[in-house]
Amino acid sequence: MPSAPSAGASFWTRRRLLGAALLPWSASGSAWSAPALRLGGMVWQPSRRTVLPRGDWARLGIRSLLVQWTAVDNLSFMADAGLPLQQPQLPDWDRIAREPWAQEVILGLAGLHAEAAARGALPALVEQSRALCLAAAPWPLRVRGWYFPVEIDPGWQPPPELPELLNQLPRPLWVSAYDSANLGPRALLAWIERWLPTHVGVLFQDGVGVHARVPSVARDYLRQLTARLGRARVQVIAEAFRPAPGGGFRSATAAEFLPQLEAYQDWSIFAFDGPHYLSTELVQDLVAAGVGPH
Repeated sequence: MPSAPSAGASFWTRRRLLGAALLPWSASGSAWSAPALRLGGMVWQPSRRTVLPRGDWARLGIRSLLVQWTAVDNLSFMADAGLPLQQPQLPDWDRIAREPWAQEVILGLAGLHAEAAARGALPALVEQSRALCLAAAPWPLRVRGWYFPVEIDPGWQPPPELPELLNQLPRPLWVSAYDSANLGPRALLAWIERWLPTHVGVLFQDGVGVHARVPSVARDYLRQLTARLGRARVQVIAEAFRPAPGGGFRSATAAEFLPQLEAYQDWSIFAFDGPHYLSTELVQDLVAAGVGPH
């Protein structure tokens, strides 16, 4: 099987040629044009570096924002949550609520950067999360759901009280799931059906950015999840990054990212993440390749 970047380069070239061929028709007022690839959402992982998110992400058709967390490591990005505040400044929630890329919000609750620590601190994180829900109430965000940022995978053996703890959080509630060991969709489904209350939705992390799988395999996970859980409980997080030389991560190129978007058009897509990886250059290249409002 060819690598994802090679396949993406071929796909991107085809879309660019198609778009160029259609320009005269568009200019002459023809009603027919190339169908746009949908990218309706993005993740924002608040940090000191990205506390004031700004970007032209609406050009891609993004109008839904998934905020990864509103408190992390016992520091809050919202006042009046009973936690010490992030320094030196907080997000401008009023301005964010007016942004075209945040017309709908799934608001993340309390988490920890260290995954093992988060999984071992579930009761405390649930308590913090309930306080954050109250703190968020005065802000004009159009909250259509909540996200509990303790990520799951089929290799985790959670405490027996996990379903009870999740039932204490507001609804609609979402969690994210990944499969780093590539145990397969059946193992992931078995975990979900064993541990998650039936009202909790799943945001599947595609794993393409860390080279865990290619988009076609991620799509198979989505198909099987949807067949068992129902379409309303399944969305996808498309990783818009790739490993950087020397360590860390860089933004994906359009050629690398487009195959993910093409593969997931049957689901609601959230790109991870906007402020860190959806740069102005990448947005321009994606728009040129046919990504836009649908």
